[in-house]
Amino acid sequence: MTEARRLSFPFGAQVALGMAVGIALGVVARGYATPDAPGPLAEALRIIGESFVQLLKALVAPLVFTAIVASIAALRSLDNAARLVTSTLVWFAITAAIAVTIGITLGVTIQPGLHAGVERAAAVRPDTTGSWLDFLRGLIPANVLGLSAATTIKGEAVKTALSFNVLQLIVVAVAVGAAAVRVGEAGAPFLAFNASALTIFGRLLRWVVRLTPIGTAALLSNAIVHYGWTSLSALGAFAGSVYLGLALVLLVVYPLLMLVNGISPARFFAGAWPAIQLGFVSRSSIATLPVTEQAAERLGVPRSYAAFAVPFAATTKMDGCAAIYPAIAAIFVAQYFGLTLGPVDYVLIALVSVLGSAATAGLTGALVMLTLTLSTLGLPLEGAGLLLAIDPILDMGRTAVNVAGQVLIPLIVAKRAGLVAADLPDTSADASDGRFATA
Repeated sequence: MTEARRLSFPFGAQVALGMAVGIALGVVARGYATPDAPGPLAEALRIIGESFVQLLKALVAPLVFTAIVASIAALRSLDNAARLVTSTLVWFAITAAIAVTIGITLGVTIQPGLHAGVERAAAVRPDTTGSWLDFLRGLIPANVLGLSAATTIKGEAVKTALSFNVLQLIVVAVAVGAAAVRVGEAGAPFLAFNASALTIFGRLLRWVVRLTPIGTAALLSNAIVHYGWTSLSALGAFAGSVYLGLALVLLVVYPLLMLVNGISPARFFAGAWPAIQLGFVSRSSIATLPVTEQAAERLGVPRSYAAFAVPFAATTKMDGCAAIYPAIAAIFVAQYFGLTLGPVDYVLIALVSVLGSAATAGLTGALVMLTLTLSTLGLPLEGAGLLLAIDPILDMGRTAVNVAGQVLIPLIVAKRAGLVAADLPDTSADASDGRFATA
């Protein structure tokens, strides 16, 4: 592909075209779908979309591990490494506090719980709930890979799935990287091998990222076929409140923070939009993580810092799932059941949102964070069951905002520390040309 050809049709435009095609295919496939059989087109789109997400998830564990080990080694040359980590956590808290304030304000103003058309019978206690103790226990790796297994039984079918706890994997990678640096010359061969592995997995990622327009089209069309928009009618006020809050954070709060810190909103969205779009259709910050890190680096965040900050943000920085949504949802549940919230309750909502977002680490959806908020406030956990019907639709917007914040905060911290290069590459170029080689 020539340079002129690439500039005339940038990667972000390819993903946008994929979304447009996905909407069209979704509408067509939904027309042929029945409650019992989605139809061959819908089934083909589902397989393509799921395969793309599986490819991305397959690269998450090796990329996170090798990138963080390499970043620990590279951070030795930075005198302000500790200050970077502290600044990252502070900005996580600042933006989460802003987001949860917006959520509380919208919940109190719009009062979605008083305009719900859903029956009390839908209020079923969810099987999965959030717990502070579970979160603290989850920080301690059960094995060196942060690997966990879950078995589900449905009828006579038994299914076991393996997954990586990315937060645990980060803990392991930080410990291994620190140990490799600490042992000096004895750790040099390991760090050299890790650097080579990072380069190899980075090349694999570039190949997978080239499939993003196709994966985006399949994922979005599959969402339209399976979820549609009819279920929004009964909870329209709630869904509207959530999406309004998400829009305010993404399109008002974030751009204001960019301007305050000398960052061009136009350049930011040009560089981050492919990751934001993929987060929207995949509904998973973890699946989007490789593309998110690539976007941060293309915007000028040094690899030595981005390799640590972006994976950490993907597990703990969730303004959509852990701030806006649980705030509005908790107020909705209280209003729906006729319970009154006082000033202390609103302060608790804010504290849980700022401190507890890591409880959703690695999960699709915000059910864990919502139940954590409800249990902290003493609200009926059955209220979470009222909202499950439209959760996939809301999760698209929540994850898009999450991903945007996961790119923005490392960029702000790097910018304030003077680490962002003055002469940045053109973010409109093909994002699949991003590099992951270590310095």
